[in-house]
Amino acid sequence: MAGRSARRRAVRRRARGRRRSGDRRGELGLVVLLAAFALATPWVGCIGGPPSDAEDICQIFREKRHWHRSARETFERWGVPESVQLAIIHQESSFRATARPPRRRILGFLPGPRPSSAYGYGQVLDSTWNQYRRATRRAGASRDDFADVADFIGWYVDRIHRRAGVRKNDATELYAAYHEGPGGYLRGTHLTKPRVSRVAVRVGHRAHRYQAQYDACREDLSRRRFLGIF
Repeated sequence: MAGRSARRRAVRRRARGRRRSGDRRGELGLVVLLAAFALATPWVGCIGGPPSDAEDICQIFREKRHWHRSARETFERWGVPESVQLAIIHQESSFRATARPPRRRILGFLPGPRPSSAYGYGQVLDSTWNQYRRATRRAGASRDDFADVADFIGWYVDRIHRRAGVRKNDATELYAAYHEGPGGYLRGTHLTKPRVSRVAVRVGHRAHRYQAQYDACREDLSRRRFLGIF
């Protein structure tokens, strides 16, 4: 009997060992599967904080791979250059997905209300964002999603172009209208706001610089996408 009990215990130990080994192989297989998925998925490496070099559009698109695809799709849909899209986003949020205007201070130190409902990459107001979602039937669009904001900028710039006649590559005038709204721009409200005019000129210069950079790397970026490098 003792020998039989010993054999049973030995069999149980071997069975437990096989189960543990199988569990380890299963875990290893899951790790390998997740790694393969990460390498194959184009948006991996695109989420996270702002790009490391916000002054170089080529580096931005190499680092934030799905931003290039999203900006390109916006250009193809709305005719707004990638350089203009990124120049506006740079100015509005410094590429921070959850940016908001700073709170006002009460008595100099107590946090008070924010000056507006502006939020996200494009610092878009609640009311304007709701107009965009209704007009494009994109109820799930989010202001902290780069692809959605790029498309919003395309849509909004198209509205500015249609209502005010501003060219879609004139980042200076587009930014003034983006800030004041097409109606405000037509009334010339930006002309009475020196800071808005100064910032608009800065956005125009950045868009021009971005475009020169993009012209030099566009072919390489397109080739990388075609080859699946990103």
